[in-house]
Amino acid sequence: MAATNFPPLRACIFDVDGTLINSEDIYTDIYNEILHSYGKPAYPWAIKATQQSRGTPGTQRLLAWAQLPLSVADWKAKEKAYTHLFKNSKILPGVETLLTTLSTQTSPPVKLALASSAGHALFDLKTSHIPAISAAFHNPALHVFGDDPEMAGCEKKPNPDIFLLTLRRLNEATVKEGEAELRAEECLVFEDSIAGVEAARRAGMRVVWVPHPGLAEACAGKEMDVLMGRTEDDGKVPEFLGGVVGKLEAYESDRVLSEDGRAEMVMSLEGFRYTSYEFSLKIDVQEGGDVGIASKSGLTSS
Repeated sequence: MAATNFPPLRACIFDVDGTLINSEDIYTDIYNEILHSYGKPAYPWAIKATQQSRGTPGTQRLLAWAQLPLSVADWKAKEKAYTHLFKNSKILPGVETLLTTLSTQTSPPVKLALASSAGHALFDLKTSHIPAISAAFHNPALHVFGDDPEMAGCEKKPNPDIFLLTLRRLNEATVKEGEAELRAEECLVFEDSIAGVEAARRAGMRVVWVPHPGLAEACAGKEMDVLMGRTEDDGKVPEFLGGVVGKLEAYESDRVLSEDGRAEMVMSLEGFRYTSYEFSLKIDVQEGGDVGIASKSGLTSS
């Protein structure tokens, strides 16, 4: 039975690629360009599901699947030739409204932070032309990237290191403001990758999983394993080949809640359900997440 006694949320932590912006599609295009140059087929989400957000081990899985005579360094060098394409990144549906609401309409203000396995320079390239992201994440101290000096020696997702470092940074800011320290369960993580969901859960945080449609299709029938963070409990690389026909369409208008209530899957951040979390908003939020214009409304979990 799902738990219902969570504390009110005081902070939201966002992954970047595939969560805030459409860069996962750009990555897929880049991968396909490289693969096709070697006469290989297009990169399927069934394999990308085991590579996404996992650093070197993920790249090794890609190379093993494609049977390419390349090292991880060789592959990364080929990727780098296409870096300029990220200037075309676009904000994903619902993200601007969500960020604006969380950053300007919560009382007390919800703290916002970034936790991305990618590097800082790539983040700037991907998002500097998107004002909504710059406005929401205006405190550089709350930007944690894979090449952050404090991430040296740390493990990539699905290990929780990046989220634990982000929590420490959030608490440094919180203490300076004279507030009580944040607990992990007072943080809500927004993620698109399976590894990211597992990392957030291992950090003791709650999670909103917003998978790419291709990933959701590949994971059909295994959604609960993803939400519960148990896809690799047996130590083996899972197979994501899709399963239950028609499930994807059903998720487009609803959500899937994990067995313990700590994670949920939604197909888009459009119409985000603020009423599912204990945010206190200065405005009314109607059913389905639409934002109204009334005065302060304290909201509790539904």
